[in-house]
Amino acid sequence: MAEIAVLGAGMVGVATALALQERGHDCVVIDRAPPGSETSYGNAGIIQAEAVEPYALPTSPLALLAIAGGARNAVNLHWPSLPGQAPALFGYWRSSLPGPLGRVIPLWRQLVSEAVPRHAALIEAAGADELIRRDGYWEVHDTEQGLAAAVREAERKGREHGVTFSVADRAGLAAAEPALRRAPAGAVHWTAPWTCLAPGGLVDAYARLFEDRGGRIVAGDARTLQRSGAGWQVAGMNAKIVVVALGPWAPELLRPLGYRVPMVRKRGYHRHYGGTHGLTRPMLLADHSVVLSPMRDGLRIATAAELSAAAPATSPRQLARGEAAARSLVDLGSPVEARPWSGTRPCLPGLLPLACRATRHTGLWFHFGHGHQGFTLGPVTAERLARAIDGDAAAVDGLDRGVT
Repeated sequence: MAEIAVLGAGMVGVATALALQERGHDCVVIDRAPPGSETSYGNAGIIQAEAVEPYALPTSPLALLAIAGGARNAVNLHWPSLPGQAPALFGYWRSSLPGPLGRVIPLWRQLVSEAVPRHAALIEAAGADELIRRDGYWEVHDTEQGLAAAVREAERKGREHGVTFSVADRAGLAAAEPALRRAPAGAVHWTAPWTCLAPGGLVDAYARLFEDRGGRIVAGDARTLQRSGAGWQVAGMNAKIVVVALGPWAPELLRPLGYRVPMVRKRGYHRHYGGTHGLTRPMLLADHSVVLSPMRDGLRIATAAELSAAAPATSPRQLARGEAAARSLVDLGSPVEARPWSGTRPCLPGLLPLACRATRHTGLWFHFGHGHQGFTLGPVTAERLARAIDGDAAAVDGLDRGVT
């Protein structure tokens, strides 16, 4: 019998198991898929030290209409899916208003400030340094007007949050990235983030560290979760405590237990491409809402958000637009995969992830809802959750809202 079973082998689940293990708990991780092979596999690979404010929705109706119409390739809407997401989306919009957002930012900023140091310790312990770059990423703008607005926003974040950055004009960006086929207006260089050559590989390295330290990873179906005496049974195993770290799958698992979790599901796509792109670091193409990330498997193009409950598109529109923008900038070869990868980001309406004790069941804990930032924040909130399980309830203050 394990003391604690962690359901989910993505960045959040594996980091949870490591944090609990560091505090002396006997843990097992249970997932149907290998570590880091689902949602955690599909991101831009950025540990975002600069993301000191959560991704909020525009509050202006005109701005919302522009996004709904496809402005900057930021959102793709599957209209038949919207009614089912409407309540969670409305909550997300309300949390994006200045008052609620201002109350969230201090905690969010603190969490983000802990991300690089927490990852640094795990990367060193896991021997995963070869997967990491420490030179930030570019936020590229096509127009002088867009660049000027981005610089003003970066300066504000620098004043208010101490975020570090530099600015490259057209000539400076061309000199720093000589492989570019054309010269955008310039870029903000966010200098503090770390980036990763294989996000799924980093999660796998953390999972191997967990196993090397005596932990167990078991293939199993989390949907078998049920009460067993004073504890729990799942995938044929018994545990005193269960932590649900299943990202977008958590609401369905918890519904039969009586919990309602409103969640905005933002689907993302990516695909790797061959060619001699020559980029020295990742690029966010701000006017096209895609990130170009040099990875072990090729240049990864990762999209923003698709609001859809339908099956993943075989030829996603956002990815096609991103590919066209990328081809105008770099030597982009043929796709490496036969079809794009797709995964879902679990966004809670309150903008913060959930890390807390369940209200209706003893021995049940929640750890999910990181939205775009599970790869960045998984180890941070995991450490706080582990402290809470050991009795430090204040460690998760503010991270206990989002379930009814």
